[in-house]
Amino acid sequence: MDPEKIEGLWTHLHWLTVLAEQGSFTAAAARLGVSKAAMSQRIAELERAAGVSLVQRTTRSVRFTEAGQQLVDDTRGQYEHIATSFSNVRDQAGVARGLIRVTIPVALGRQQVIPRLSQFLRAHPEVRVQLDLSDRLSSIATEGFDLAIRHSTNAPETHVAWKLCDTRSLIVATRAYLKRRGTPASPWDLTAHDCLSYPRAQSANTWSFEPNTSRKSAASPVTVNISGPVAANNSEALRDAALDDLGIALLPDFTAQAAVRAGKLIVLLPEWRPVGAFAERIYVVRPYASHVPRAVKFFVDYLRGAFTDGFPC
Repeated sequence: MDPEKIEGLWTHLHWLTVLAEQGSFTAAAARLGVSKAAMSQRIAELERAAGVSLVQRTTRSVRFTEAGQQLVDDTRGQYEHIATSFSNVRDQAGVARGLIRVTIPVALGRQQVIPRLSQFLRAHPEVRVQLDLSDRLSSIATEGFDLAIRHSTNAPETHVAWKLCDTRSLIVATRAYLKRRGTPASPWDLTAHDCLSYPRAQSANTWSFEPNTSRKSAASPVTVNISGPVAANNSEALRDAALDDLGIALLPDFTAQAAVRAGKLIVLLPEWRPVGAFAERIYVVRPYASHVPRAVKFFVDYLRGAFTDGFPC
């Protein structure tokens, strides 16, 4: 083939390596910032130029033919080297720039991450942040995300992870509800109250508690049956139901924080610690990579500083 024609396919080859990395046309297009149709067209053009099928398409993923995989294996290293070299040169300017794609749980993102974005973006005006607010546990690498913020008890072993802070669960209600129904003095009292719960397959109708450190010698862990008028798989919805005086809610501290600080919700049962309902730590994680863009590094450092104190109420 004419060398000039081959040079015209360099971008096509790069897109092929990204497709192999991401595992689907949708994820690859998102990573490159192009449409899925443009992605498909480039691969089709490359196949016509090569005279052989490179990719076998299905409705959900792609599988590379032997020729396609050989082409990816032979070229991926060179493109990674080019990207690393260019990023290193660009980083010498000391300016963070580019797009950071982040996936975050809905409540945590809305209440704690988005309010902290303005300070970071003012400090780094050439950075753009694209947020995917979803409680679905997205695959970071295959869906093209640079970072994920996870509400989890343990750090994922398959990614690079930093703990941002600890988090805890709180039992809360409004003064109006407590005035109407009384204030529970122990977990057992909750059986007589309207409880607003996060439905889970195995423990939708129970809440578990452990005594705080100072009481561990005096009490044992307990699990109580609860019931109430509202269950929701979103902690913001449960908080809002509690604010409407509908009952006692079990919430993560990052969801309850603002309402507790404003005096709109009262923390109950301070001598007991709810367990098993929500995770106990917040992590920021990224895929393993030989080179991490300066913008991603800066954002991770910013998040680690911004969340170091957790969510005191």
